Amino acid sequence: MGSLPIVVCGSTTVHGGGGGCRWWRWCNNNNSTTKNSTGSDSCANSSAFVFFLVAFVCLASIGGIYCRLLIPPNVHTTLSSLGCNEDNEGSWSIGVYYGDSPFNLKPIEDANVWRNKTAAWPVANPVVTCASASGASFPSNFVADPFLYVQGDILYLFFEAKNSITMQGDIGVARSTDKGATWEQLGVALDEDWHLSYPYVFDYNGNTYMMPEGSAKGDLRLYRAEKFPTEWKLEKIIMKKPLVDSFIIQHDGKYWLFGSDHSGIGAKKNGQLEIWYSNSPLGPWKPHKKNPIYNTDKSKGARNGGRPFLYDGHLYRAGQDCGETYGRRLRLFKIEALTPTEYKEVEVPLGLKESMKGRNAWNGARSHQLDVQQLSSGEWVAVMDGDRVPSGDVNRRFILGFASVLGVVILVILFGMLLGAVKGLVPLSWCPHNIGKRSDATFDWERSSLLSNRMRLFCSRLNRASSSLRARIKPKTCSGGFVLALIFLVTVVLMCTGVKYIYGGSGSQEAYPLNGQYSQFTLLTMTYDARLWNLKMYVKHYSRCSSVSEIVVVWNKGQPPELSELDSAVPVRIRVEEQNSLNNRFKVDPLIKTRAVLELDDDIMMPCDDVERGFKVWREHPERIVGFYPRLADGNPLKYRAENHARDHNGYNMILTGAAFVDSKMAFEKYWSNEATSGREVVDKLFNCEDVLLNYLYANASSSSTVEYVKPAWAVDTSKFSGVAISRNTQTHYGLRSSCLQRFSEMYGSISSRKSEFHHRKDGWDV
Repeated sequence: MGSLPIVVCGSTTVHGGGGGCRWWRWCNNNNSTTKNSTGSDSCANSSAFVFFLVAFVCLASIGGIYCRLLIPPNVHTTLSSLGCNEDNEGSWSIGVYYGDSPFNLKPIEDANVWRNKTAAWPVANPVVTCASASGASFPSNFVADPFLYVQGDILYLFFEAKNSITMQGDIGVARSTDKGATWEQLGVALDEDWHLSYPYVFDYNGNTYMMPEGSAKGDLRLYRAEKFPTEWKLEKIIMKKPLVDSFIIQHDGKYWLFGSDHSGIGAKKNGQLEIWYSNSPLGPWKPHKKNPIYNTDKSKGARNGGRPFLYDGHLYRAGQDCGETYGRRLRLFKIEALTPTEYKEVEVPLGLKESMKGRNAWNGARSHQLDVQQLSSGEWVAVMDGDRVPSGDVNRRFILGFASVLGVVILVILFGMLLGAVKGLVPLSWCPHNIGKRSDATFDWERSSLLSNRMRLFCSRLNRASSSLRARIKPKTCSGGFVLALIFLVTVVLMCTGVKYIYGGSGSQEAYPLNGQYSQFTLLTMTYDARLWNLKMYVKHYSRCSSVSEIVVVWNKGQPPELSELDSAVPVRIRVEEQNSLNNRFKVDPLIKTRAVLELDDDIMMPCDDVERGFKVWREHPERIVGFYPRLADGNPLKYRAENHARDHNGYNMILTGAAFVDSKMAFEKYWSNEATSGREVVDKLFNCEDVLLNYLYANASSSSTVEYVKPAWAVDTSKFSGVAISRNTQTHYGLRSSCLQRFSEMYGSISSRKSEFHHRKDGWDV
């Protein structure tokens, strides 16, 4: 037989035979002979296995708790069973805007448009989404690039719909008879074997034409409507050039074609613009003398961002700013010179305010297409697309999540080495061949192979690192314990970060549509000067929720704060009351524009997703009090007990209005009716029970169910941290409420016989 190979492991030299090499045998630092090395390695393997198992269970538990409590569900997955899949290009949708000029456009929710059929009070953007298209049987991951076609009082909307099956863009079309508040999906207007987008529609010589972007085919095509708006026929290939995002306008007796060609050598993608001119939209087209007009930085707005428009005799062009990410924002330019030899434009303010809600806003991250047109009434209407995430968000999250998980693995191994559970980083011997007896030729190859020798040396040094680290850090000392604690903390943070990026979706807490429509609500809270700390945190958090349109602060006592002290993404109105009364919570307020009001105490903090779920449930049952804290009033005499009592008896008949949605008109008018006068006097006398009274008033007015429960993922009472809780003594508080139950039962009839059960919703939101 040949000579035995020598493998260095830690500080021990081990002579091994051909059959003694095991690939997954970990090195140990104790001096050992060949006779007992197998037993020692088995112990090391067992120790490492137990350590990794415990570490996996511990970190998996932490990640699971983090998911359960802090990561909202991906709402997009609930929008449509056909489309709305997560797409690396984004989650584009389309909104409608109104104004008295193109420079004074406001979103549709500001116009206070109500649509009772779709439970939208008022209608809110976005008005067309992937779910809209998918619901019309053409599955789509997103909708973008909107163009309007006005035909009398009817609006047609043409847009790109990315097919979730073929993963290419098709041209969809929808129709509106109410100025864009609601849309009827008519289907696919144009479908080719290649990607289509940017469906620019215009009239010429009594015909309607569409010029979509189809650069994947390598040319620019013009289609004519044979049966408007769903049947189109290729009229002509007007240019053998793959122009993107092109439009045609008539100006000074000529037709002008604006587009971008990204295919040429040296052309800067999203930073290039060319102009062509002709006597007819059908061509032939001649290039502008200064082509390319732009070949510059992609943030300058060179790429077209929608239909140009004429206002006060001036022509305006919208361009895309793609600097931070594709389609980040729109820039508007006034064209001052347009001739075959000259072109000049200057940037002007667009006049649209960006949302401060970040990813919770439907257009919080991007907006890159605008079409604004004037109606016969003189009003201007516009459509604009938007996205809540930047381009490539899916890839970015995957990379960051993978990097976080890799970091967790490295830190777990490091932690195990410091504890002594992991004796080495690599196997005992470098054994690249199959386990078992090897020939002399194999040993000769290993001895002579430079790669084998270097790998042995590298493995040996790595295995010595475990002993070296333990000697340097000394885990049993105070400083060593601190290092271990720090490593554990960083590992937990990385674990949660990885879970967030991999499982948590885009991180947005979106609104939930009902019947394809979105709406908004007013958030109302009642407070006083001692609770200003609560209020500031409250406003900052809830103003970022997607469906919140305004926050009304009912100020009962003390000097109210300045609005500048509150960090809010929506308007805040402070309503100062003359008398410190809990009845002020439900005072009739004609300035509230939404039908829905969320009555929410300023010391309750919960995720925006919980709020949005509650809002959707209320829109399904606007005649009810829909909230997050159920109670069951029962017994003889009636007693007020905590939520556990209601769960033990599998039912509830009250919802606390400290966190509940109500109808702003119905609830407030009931509460301030003559019928409720005696009840309000009880509330003022006891300084308690205003929510109990409202529950009785609802129950007295209807024989059907008047309350609905939605379970929050979590909720925190912040008053406990500031020492300003209103009901500090629970027993006294519950005693007063039991007294209220008995008094209100005498006034309005008992509610003990009414009971709504838990677990009756199909979505599981009331478990």
